[in-house]
Amino acid sequence: MDLHTTVGRAQRLQQLHSAFRPLVLPTVWDVWSARTAVRAGFPALTVGSHPLADSRGADDHEGQTFEEVLAAVTPIIAAVDVPVSVDLEAGYGQSPTDLISGLIEVGGVGLNLEDTVHSEGGRMRTTQEHAEFIGGLRAAADDAGVPIWVNGRTDLFQDAEDPSGVLEQAIERLLAMQRAGADSVYPVGIQDSDDLLSAVIAAVSVPVNTTAHPVRHDLERFRRLGVARITYGPLLQFAMTDAMTHVLQPWSSEAHAPRE
Repeated sequence: MDLHTTVGRAQRLQQLHSAFRPLVLPTVWDVWSARTAVRAGFPALTVGSHPLADSRGADDHEGQTFEEVLAAVTPIIAAVDVPVSVDLEAGYGQSPTDLISGLIEVGGVGLNLEDTVHSEGGRMRTTQEHAEFIGGLRAAADDAGVPIWVNGRTDLFQDAEDPSGVLEQAIERLLAMQRAGADSVYPVGIQDSDDLLSAVIAAVSVPVNTTAHPVRHDLERFRRLGVARITYGPLLQFAMTDAMTHVLQPWSSEAHAPRE
């Protein structure tokens, strides 16, 4: 397995999902955060749309173009010798074939694809529509000969007033993504509910991804529940913001205190 090739890194990412329960993939946003996570011992990374956008002064929810995202992640991927997956939101208006082609061109070996299309007024794709998009990604990756890891995301829980009330519908959506070729599924917004996480994990046969806060959440709890994959979304960047503020605050207060 040659980690200097895109195929080799994609194969490595597949292997890591089998080797670890859960596989923790820190969500990074620039070269510094990526290198820091690798030095901390993580064997693979994700790039999140929200922290990437914040680092560039752009808006999340497809406030960047696909070309801008590719340009931003290129140096991140080149800076580390581990597999990197990229959050591609709802696809930036691109076809599945173009998304896979662009991702492979910059060395990415995994992706997130969500069902909220912010570039179209924030509408949610239907279950069938989203599954068909996932299937298109799977087919395009197969045609390219690169086993891209496809993480199919749904925002159904996150958008519901009562997440438990949409459980059956969400599971139907996750199963449709699984049948279409998703390697893992990502039900956003239920990381704090043991019951909902357990129900989803019991219903699907592919790894379930959950969001975690690196300080406030407990890895052992997620392992006990059977979560197979953990990413941080924007929460690692939020934690770093809190830490930086804590470090800098005394200096600001002291340096700018009125002189007698």
